[in-house]
Amino acid sequence: MNKRFATLLLLLPTMVLQAQNPIIRDIYAADPTARVFNGKVYVYPSHDILPPEGQRQDWFCMADYHVFSSENLTDWTDHGMILSQENVPWGNPEGYSMWAPDCVYKDGKYFFYFPNAPKEGRGFGIGVATADSPVGPFTCEPEPIKGVMGIDPCVLIDNDGQAYIYWSGMGIRGAKLKANMKELDGELTEMRFPRNGNAQAQMPEMPPMLVGGQVMEGLPEGFKEGPFAFRRGDWYYLSFPWVRGDTSNGQNPTETLAYAMSRSPLGPWDFKGIIMAEHDNTCWTNHHSLVEFNGQWYLFYHRNDYSPRDDKRRSARVEKVTFNADGTIQEVFQTQRGVGINPATSQIQPDRYSEASDDVTTAYVDTLDRFRGWQVSLPQKGSWLCYPDIDYSPVTDGYAVVCAKANDNTEFFIRERTAGKQPNAGRIIARFPLTVKSENGPFRRDMSGQWITLTAPLEYQPTGVSDLVITCEGPGVDIDWVQFKNRPAYFTATPATAPAAQPDEQGYIRRWMLLEPIRQDVRSNIVFTNTYLRDVFSKTWFKDQMTALPKDGQVVKVDDQKLRWHALDSENYNMKLFRFAEKFGDQTYGSLFWAVTYIDCDEPITDVRLAAGSNGASIWWLNGQEVLLLEGDRRMVEDDGMSPRLTLQKGRNILRCAVINGPGLSDFCVRFLDAQGKPVTNYSISTK
Repeated sequence: MNKRFATLLLLLPTMVLQAQNPIIRDIYAADPTARVFNGKVYVYPSHDILPPEGQRQDWFCMADYHVFSSENLTDWTDHGMILSQENVPWGNPEGYSMWAPDCVYKDGKYFFYFPNAPKEGRGFGIGVATADSPVGPFTCEPEPIKGVMGIDPCVLIDNDGQAYIYWSGMGIRGAKLKANMKELDGELTEMRFPRNGNAQAQMPEMPPMLVGGQVMEGLPEGFKEGPFAFRRGDWYYLSFPWVRGDTSNGQNPTETLAYAMSRSPLGPWDFKGIIMAEHDNTCWTNHHSLVEFNGQWYLFYHRNDYSPRDDKRRSARVEKVTFNADGTIQEVFQTQRGVGINPATSQIQPDRYSEASDDVTTAYVDTLDRFRGWQVSLPQKGSWLCYPDIDYSPVTDGYAVVCAKANDNTEFFIRERTAGKQPNAGRIIARFPLTVKSENGPFRRDMSGQWITLTAPLEYQPTGVSDLVITCEGPGVDIDWVQFKNRPAYFTATPATAPAAQPDEQGYIRRWMLLEPIRQDVRSNIVFTNTYLRDVFSKTWFKDQMTALPKDGQVVKVDDQKLRWHALDSENYNMKLFRFAEKFGDQTYGSLFWAVTYIDCDEPITDVRLAAGSNGASIWWLNGQEVLLLEGDRRMVEDDGMSPRLTLQKGRNILRCAVINGPGLSDFCVRFLDAQGKPVTNYSISTK
């Protein structure tokens, strides 16, 4: 790795990843060792990368380590690279052999243990790096631990403070550590590595090595590696990846996760069985750790989620663990959902469902960039899925957002699962129609099967933690993610409560009755020609739209939408329609806005002109007569268009406008100017 690039990685800011299984979604992260420090879970994985030129292309390739932390097992922070192969004094800077690590805390220091290929000779050494923080910076010792020849170190600190180290090398071995945590406590024995296979038989014989510790007795026959030891109550546990299948006749069975128990930290061990069975795909390895956090035990492990055809690029996962009364471990099964409670305001991945109808399937969103995750397909009416443990408490004034696509007329609902009922019978939280048929013709939310972001108001807001259910109510839909958002606090308008208002000093009208936005299929504003606009603005979208005098809170029906009128006073000279749509509507882009205000004059005001600007095209009517049309792809500019000379009659005048916009932040501003171009302010404005 380029040293300048490695230094840059060390300086990168932390990133927050909101994920289910796999828990780390922006890099390959295998061999996850989980530890609890200061009320957080820290995960120290190895970092699989694609082999650079000159390296074996079909083998494991690891050049550095990252560390991740979480307070809730749902939101994970990447603290960046903590150690590179270039920073190991005794290691091969181009060895790409930084395999499964561990990290423990003792006497005010964090000790990071890692394997690496040495600069000279063969095999692996185990190095130690220390830091004052669980995320580093870590400083490497100049030499590896003497007497430890192998990989996959694990350190257990017993209740009395004595530390033990375990590793894979000539079997699974274990030994005491001295108080400095950097040396074995005990005699070293001269040993020779056995020759295995014809390839090694052709190599020069290696000189004897001084090896410490002892072989862990009582473990089953078969290949074993990756020991992870821990204590629970009076029992010591030694867990390890284990190949239990028949390897004769060229067979290549994959690893399980197995364990043994003892009353002593170094055995002898009583083998108990498996924790997790073999992967159901072609991923040959598994590697793991077990940790207790907030009273619950968890198993961290890996599989090749993001690289289905390459089992040397793996990703970390997590599941809950249950112990029996006698201390044995119940078998753990892999899930897509994983663990943790998702805040409703985070991006929820429904493809990680826990239950679904038999026809529901998942697929990568992008096979060229699998880190984008998965989509889920509900192929027909009646398809459903259930995603558990959503915390709705952060939603205070919210609406639902979904990234979805469909090629046919369809709709889908988000529901809350009701106890004792079928998942697809729960109370409806939000509805998402993708295509609407109306008297104005078909309106398609998506016409080409591309991903689009949809919003919908909440018909019902759950409280606390409950399960989310998605049901398909039409021909089929694909969904990438779901999220609940709070309506923005920065909408700069407040309910109009005073009997009347005045124009501001510049004459701008800030009091309006606004109708929640009407959905429009507008992908580009270049369509806003005079002909297009007159067709849109002349349609009858709702009953009595040109004569009705709406009241605050009144509801009108537009196709499938039930829209409400809002009496509002803008804090700015321009009414921010986009923010209004965020707060009250189910459509921000591709919207048609209607606005009405009442102008009361004590006497006629003659020879005035209406001056308006809008982002998006707009049309303006005074007392039922069209007075101004702003066409084309507009940007909101003060006095962008001027009407002919007008008269504001004595008594009540009704000013209406409609604004249409596709992409862009919709808003408008309007005022009346006199013959000298000065603002007209001698009237009052009301919404009643």
